[in-house]
Amino acid sequence: MHLKKCLVSPLLLILLSASAFAETPKPTAAPASLAPLLQAVSERLAIADQVALTKWDSGKPIQDGPREQQVIANAAQQAATYQLTPEDVSQFLAAQIEANKLVQYALLAKWQAAGKAPTITRPDLVKQIRPALDQLQIRLLQHYAAFAAFRKDPQCPTWLAQERQARNTDSLHDLALVRAVGELCISGH
Repeated sequence: MHLKKCLVSPLLLILLSASAFAETPKPTAAPASLAPLLQAVSERLAIADQVALTKWDSGKPIQDGPREQQVIANAAQQAATYQLTPEDVSQFLAAQIEANKLVQYALLAKWQAAGKAPTITRPDLVKQIRPALDQLQIRLLQHYAAFAAFRKDPQCPTWLAQERQARNTDSLHDLALVRAVGELCISGH
C-alpha cells in the first residue's frame, strides 16, 4: 500500500505541474455588434453637453422625471420590435439617461465654478436636441438588440473594458460611458 502511494504522488505532481504551465485559452475578439452600440451610446453622451448648455441658459433643472419616464415607456413599448424584453429596454434606457445626467451635472458644476459656460451656438432643446435623441434611440435599440445575445458571455466584461478603453475621450465622458453600459453584461453569478 505504502509503495502505491509513493508512485501515485510523484505522478500526480508531474501532472499538476504540467497543467500549471498549460496555456490558458486566449480571449475571443469582441462581437462586431459591440462597437456600433458603444458608438451610439457615446453619441448620446456627446449630446448631453448640448443639453447642459440649454439647462444653463434656461435655468431649468437637469432632472426631468416626466420626460425621462416618457422616453423609457416609449422605448419599452418598442421592445418587441427588437426582440427584447420591456424590462431590459427600460433598464438600458434608464442607464443612458442617468449617464447623460452625470455629464450635465458635472458640466454645470464646472461652469458655475468658472462663472460662465462656453460661448458656442446653442441648439434648441425641443426642436433640435430631442428629435436627435429620438432618432438616436432607434439606433441604440437596434445595436442593443444586435448585441443582446452576447450579454451573458463570460468574456463580455473584458470586451466592454477593451472597447471603452479604445474610446477613451476625457475623464467625464469615460465615467459616463461606464455608467451607461455598467449593466450591459450579465454575470453568471
